[in-house]
Amino acid sequence: MGKRLRGAKSICCCASPRFTSSSSSLSSFSWHEEDVWTEIAKYLDGKSLVMLASTSKWFLNVVMDESVWKFACLRDLQVPDCSETAFKWVKLYASAFGGGHSYAFRQKEKHIDWMRIGAFCFDSRDAFLMENLTCPSKLPKEDTMQNMLNSYGSCVLHNIKTGIWIADLQLVRCPVCDLNTCDGEKVLATNMGLKFENQQRKEATKLLCCNSFLNYRLYFLAGTMQVLDARHLELFLTEGYQKGNWEYKLVGSHDIRKHVDSASGGIFDIKYLKASSTAELFNLKSWVGKPNDWQPKAMVTYHAVAINTNLQENEGLHIKYHVMTSGDTGEIVSIRISQQLL
Repeated sequence: MGKRLRGAKSICCCASPRFTSSSSSLSSFSWHEEDVWTEIAKYLDGKSLVMLASTSKWFLNVVMDESVWKFACLRDLQVPDCSETAFKWVKLYASAFGGGHSYAFRQKEKHIDWMRIGAFCFDSRDAFLMENLTCPSKLPKEDTMQNMLNSYGSCVLHNIKTGIWIADLQLVRCPVCDLNTCDGEKVLATNMGLKFENQQRKEATKLLCCNSFLNYRLYFLAGTMQVLDARHLELFLTEGYQKGNWEYKLVGSHDIRKHVDSASGGIFDIKYLKASSTAELFNLKSWVGKPNDWQPKAMVTYHAVAINTNLQENEGLHIKYHVMTSGDTGEIVSIRISQQLL
């Protein structure tokens, strides 16, 4: 997957709990020095921390200290400590690294495969979404989001929930879309020179698509959707999301009715759109791959994420923008940019 830029701002080490004792001083080193083991625990990954905690109640108490899991979470996500959280860090770590993704909660039957891109931060409450990965000279100022998309292929979102966000690249079956002409199974069989009917064709399609991202060139031709899926770190832990009360809403769509060399998209914190840490995302030659490289590529920085997939000859793209808002504050907690060949 893509690389992460190393900025000047580094992860701050979390303060360890101090050892307390009724004695005024320790006469000799103690293997049960809590402060020492707290520091050691910070060098372990999540699985190792759980294993250490299972050895004794004493180690369980040490490992479950908030500073340990906060440090592990920020370290493994490779982001700075950019906001306060409403949940314990051990739960946030499990949510981030438990192997879950947004389609695991809903539309499981339509999901094909996914890849974790990485994590980034929203310091401001405004996001800039774009599909051409060309740094704009100025931000669009149309009266509606749809007009922004039609005129510039980009748009601005407000009231973003600040903090740490996680980005994934999803591959989704074409029935998710609302294009009446979509028939991925038929197109796939045709591309492969196969002539199957009904159930035979469906079974053949399933077999051919069993290794989705290795056959990504074939998949994207077959009418499936590529989705840049970003969410706030806390989303999976919120009650409204778990109960299914929060849904994705379409905020705009856009068609490019001509050949495009690639399907790309990006999500940026507007505050850092022109920052040096974001500039590498716009240097496409450094990360998108050669024209005949059909594997999807992605790059994430501290305040932005972008994807790119090179395409064969085509008639254009259908692009949709979805957001999910929290039921209590109305803040945007998830963003999706989906792309499908016309």
